[in-house]
Amino acid sequence: MVCSEEKASPELIDTLVRLSEDWEREGSCWGYVRNSGDDFSDKRIFTARDGGEVVGYALITRRTAERMGSIVRDGTEYVELEELYVLPERRDAGIGSALFRFVEDAVRREGAPYLLLGTATKDRRAILHFYIDEMGMEFWSARLFKKLSPDD
Repeated sequence: MVCSEEKASPELIDTLVRLSEDWEREGSCWGYVRNSGDDFSDKRIFTARDGGEVVGYALITRRTAERMGSIVRDGTEYVELEELYVLPERRDAGIGSALFRFVEDAVRREGAPYLLLGTATKDRRAILHFYIDEMGMEFWSARLFKKLSPDD
C-alpha cells in the first residue's frame, strides 16, 4: 500500500466520485452527500493505493480562521481534513492511519500550525478512538444536532 498526493486527473476524479457514491450508500455518516467532480477543484487529494487501486483517499483544504474564536484565533492559518475514506472491506488494516499520517507529515513540513476536522459518523466511539487515541488529535469542540419533527 502506497500513500501519495495526486493531481486531479479525470480518471482519479471519476474514481473518487464513485467511492463517494459508495460512501453515501453505506450510510455510515449523518448527512453525507456524494461528491461531484467540481467538489475536488479546490482540494488537495491524497490517496492510498494497493496494486494501483485506490483503497482510500483524503481531501484537505488550507484555510484562514474567521469567527472560530472558541477553536482557533481569527487570522490563524490551518488545514482542514474534509474527508478521509477507506473502502469498507479494507478497514482495520492500517490504511486510514497511514493515510492520516501521510497527510499530517505533508502539512507539517509546509508549516501548517493546525490540522482540524469535523466528523458526522454514526459510530462516534470508533471515530473518536481513531482520531484521539490512535492519531493523537485533541478534542476542542463539538457540534451536536437533534432532528426535530413537526410533531415534537
